[in-house]
Amino acid sequence: MPDLLVNLLNLPPLEPLSNELEPTGVVVRRAQAFEITPVGSFISKHFSRPWADEASVAFAAKPIPLFIAVAESEIVGFAAYECTRRGFFGPAGVLEARRRKGLGRALLLHSLWGLRELGYVYGIIGGAGPVEFYQQTVGAIAIPDSDPGIYTNLLKRK
Repeated sequence: MPDLLVNLLNLPPLEPLSNELEPTGVVVRRAQAFEITPVGSFISKHFSRPWADEASVAFAAKPIPLFIAVAESEIVGFAAYECTRRGFFGPAGVLEARRRKGLGRALLLHSLWGLRELGYVYGIIGGAGPVEFYQQTVGAIAIPDSDPGIYTNLLKRK
C-alpha cells in the first residue's frame, strides 16, 4: 500500500459534515485525556493492538490529535494524526456496521484540518488502505516508490 500526499490548502469545509451527521446522532469530537483506556480498548478490539499502540501516542500531545465518533455514548470510529510520524494521518477506522455513512470522511477531514492548524501545507497518509476513498475525498495522490514505506522491518508480535 502506497503513502499518499494531500494538499491541506484544498480541504473541504467541516461545517457541512456536522450538519450531515447531526440527524444520525453521531458526534465527531476530539478525544479527552481521561479516555485513553476506552479508546485503546476500542481500537484493540475492533482493529488491532499495534494500531492501539500507535494511537496511544496521541494522548501525550496537547491538543490530543485523535478524533472519535460517538453514538449513544459508544465509540464507533476514530482517526489520529501526528502519531506515527510528524505530518502523518492515521491510524483510523470505523466499525463495519457504521461504514458508508460519512463517518470515515468526517474523521479524516477533522484530522487533516488538525494537521493544517499545526502549520502543515501537505499531509501524508501512510500505508493507505482504501486509496480510492482518499483520492475521491481529499484529492490524495500516491507518492512514487513509497510502498512499503515506514512500515517495513516490523517486529513480530507474539
